[in-house]
Amino acid sequence: MPGKLIVIDGLDGSGKSTQSERVAKCLRARGEQVKLISFPDYGEPSSALVKMYLGGEFSDSPNGVNAYAASTFYAVDRYASFKKFWEKEYLSGHTILATRYVSSNAIHQMGKLPRNQWDEYLKWLDDFEYEKLCLPRPDQVIFLNMSRSVADRLIEGRYGGDESRKDIHEKDRAYLQSCQETAEYAAKAQNWRMICCDDGKNPLPLEFVTERIMEKIESRA
Repeated sequence: MPGKLIVIDGLDGSGKSTQSERVAKCLRARGEQVKLISFPDYGEPSSALVKMYLGGEFSDSPNGVNAYAASTFYAVDRYASFKKFWEKEYLSGHTILATRYVSSNAIHQMGKLPRNQWDEYLKWLDDFEYEKLCLPRPDQVIFLNMSRSVADRLIEGRYGGDESRKDIHEKDRAYLQSCQETAEYAAKAQNWRMICCDDGKNPLPLEFVTERIMEKIESRA
């Protein structure tokens, strides 16, 4: 029997990588076999187009690469990762814990389209990645929701104010704000479990957020 695929996603700066590591530790402590994966897989050749896109080689603005083209860059990277690194574990019953997944295309690419095309895009994305590419559907998507102002401050701290280290997504405040809107829309449309990660001014304690994530996971066990 296939294992479980749990996705932890969120906007830039929301702490999803940190929380994925903490949740993996919790799941292992209770005896689960857990494989932690993350997208994009920057260490692999499959991420080449993603790196070119984020590095501004196609356009210096996210909107310079249309939603469908950019989505395929990320989808191909996921397909390669699945076939090379976690298909066997997933099919043998392991829990796969993914930082970002197909949900990230909805968050980051859908806003490039007029709002009246969002439902059409979500249907296309579902068909392309799950049906055409045959990637596993997640059992659960947990979205870490953080206020844009708090997340922006954390991103600034990450790079020490060095703007040159930001990718084209992180440099574009208007784009990041649009991602907040697409994330909330997709979360409702696709039944993601949402967790608030800040109090409006500061991030909530890491352990508090981890506990909320584990509660969501256990409620679906």
